Amino acid sequence: MLTLEALRLRQGGFALAADAEVPPGGIVAIVGPSGGGKSTLLSAIAGFLAPEAGTVRWDGRDLAGLPPGERPVSILFQDGNLFPHLTVAQNVGLALGPRLRLSAEQAGRVDTVLSLVGLAGRGDDRPGQLSGGQQSRAALARVLLSGRPLILLDEPFAALGPALKDEMLDLVAGELAADGRLILMVSHDPQDALRVAERTMIVADGRVSGPLATAEVMADPPPALKAYLGR
Repeated sequence: MLTLEALRLRQGGFALAADAEVPPGGIVAIVGPSGGGKSTLLSAIAGFLAPEAGTVRWDGRDLAGLPPGERPVSILFQDGNLFPHLTVAQNVGLALGPRLRLSAEQAGRVDTVLSLVGLAGRGDDRPGQLSGGQQSRAALARVLLSGRPLILLDEPFAALGPALKDEMLDLVAGELAADGRLILMVSHDPQDALRVAERTMIVADGRVSGPLATAEVMADPPPALKAYLGR
């Protein structure tokens, strides 16, 4: 379980408060107006932003003081964070450690996860040889291979066309969420939440609310979200 206990975040003049318990497993959408603090919340959970007060706990363990690399968290940004000078296999293999020389067993695991995301046979390519959608798949493969139980998605598919974005969302639901991981997914599109997230957290007016049932949130959004959605 992810617990945000009396969490208070501050960046310059911006402040965000969160008190929430998020049960493990499944996809939770994070929605709200632009500039409302969605990415700020993910940064605090991932360890890139130290809270002004309060704690972030995973399964009861306080994550304070743990650097990002030692947290039970994988985060995927819009650009995918692929290194252009490495092969696709090497980029994915970074989930197993910083060494660029993979053992035969590790290489087999990389090949398996590349097949899962539809990139079989592309391990020797460089990221620049892949399309945007294929690069997203490679970044997702690295997250899959990491095995970490908490996944943060900061609009990694926002630049993709509608059909390809839906395909990637379905891949997240089918591969990442299927094995019991908790996925927090920032999105500006309510249809993304309705497609794959049973629960939704709202970030607006300096506070984090929820998680609540996605269908209920979208059917009757609170005023701040209603204004953002143009209803």
